[in-house]
Amino acid sequence: MDTSDTNHSKDLSDCRILIVDDDRLNIRILSGMLKAEGYQLESAASGEEALEKYPKFSPDLVLLDVMMPGINGFETCRQLNETYAADCAPIIFITAKNESDDVVEGFSAGGIDYLPKPFQPGEVVVRVRTHLKSRLLDEQQKALVEQLSKANSAKNRFLGMAAHDLRNPLAGIRGLSEFLLDKDLGELSTDQEDLVNNILTASQSMLQLVNELLDMATIESGELKIDRKDTDLIELISKSIYFAKMNADKKGTRIDFNPQTESSHMSVDPDKIKQVVDNLLSNAIKYSPPKSVVSVEFTTSECEHTISVKDQGPGIPEGERDKLFKDFGRLSVQPTGGEKSTGLGLAICRKIVEAHGATVSAQNLPDLGCEFKVTFPLQT
Repeated sequence: MDTSDTNHSKDLSDCRILIVDDDRLNIRILSGMLKAEGYQLESAASGEEALEKYPKFSPDLVLLDVMMPGINGFETCRQLNETYAADCAPIIFITAKNESDDVVEGFSAGGIDYLPKPFQPGEVVVRVRTHLKSRLLDEQQKALVEQLSKANSAKNRFLGMAAHDLRNPLAGIRGLSEFLLDKDLGELSTDQEDLVNNILTASQSMLQLVNELLDMATIESGELKIDRKDTDLIELISKSIYFAKMNADKKGTRIDFNPQTESSHMSVDPDKIKQVVDNLLSNAIKYSPPKSVVSVEFTTSECEHTISVKDQGPGIPEGERDKLFKDFGRLSVQPTGGEKSTGLGLAICRKIVEAHGATVSAQNLPDLGCEFKVTFPLQT
């Protein structure tokens, strides 16, 4: 991305300064000091006139006298900040007083500095230049953030469109592979069956990646919608376990489910929460050794419900915990059956869980393995 236009869009000599003082002599003195710097200058003789001229002149800095007829400098400053908020130009107070109470009131009103009378030319020029440079830097940062935001939105749109267009053909490849393996069109030779199994495995991995990229693009674009329904979490977990057992059986892994209550209903998005449980179960199976046990628990208390998934894998390596729930955050440990990992699953889980007002955490178990917990406050 070319940021040259952003960095050089405005120079100090292009800056505009509004001088507000009821004493014309002070305005002439300050104008004489600042004209040599090339600034564009405008003046106002009262707070009321300053409020009127401000939107027309659009200054980059305001030099504002404290003691004026009508509304004083402090009140003028407050009104400018209330009207223009974060876009308000920095305000430097002009005052003959340097008592601490006046300085404190000036900062409380929204000022950023003050210039004492009588004016010292060097001090005036340096303070004005410093605050204008800071103002220009803020504007450049805002412009850069806006550019990055637009680029990120474009990236998310592209990922969403690409993932959406790829998902259907990949699902078709997977479906056709399964159809061939069912041998409805006749027996396959050993080599043919191995080839079709490889196609099926590759298409499943690609489809998982495409689905996760589509989920991530949706989440990052701020379009994650939570459709809450009254849901029996134990029934939801049981369904996830039923489908997870197909992969667990391939590794001789057993899934034990131990709910501590008969049923528990909550207002959640059942599809999204099932996606979270599916991912936690998949990871537990993926990183546990063959013929191990994955333990799933559901507990409830007066203030929360908790889903727990425990595995017998290697756990979280020391120093890698911060990678767990980040986009494309992959740990050094490897799946025990050669399974693929995109590094997106847990990041998506965290964002879904947080959108429900819940939390997800992970910790190593004392002897072996890791435990992931999803905790729902009862008021969720």
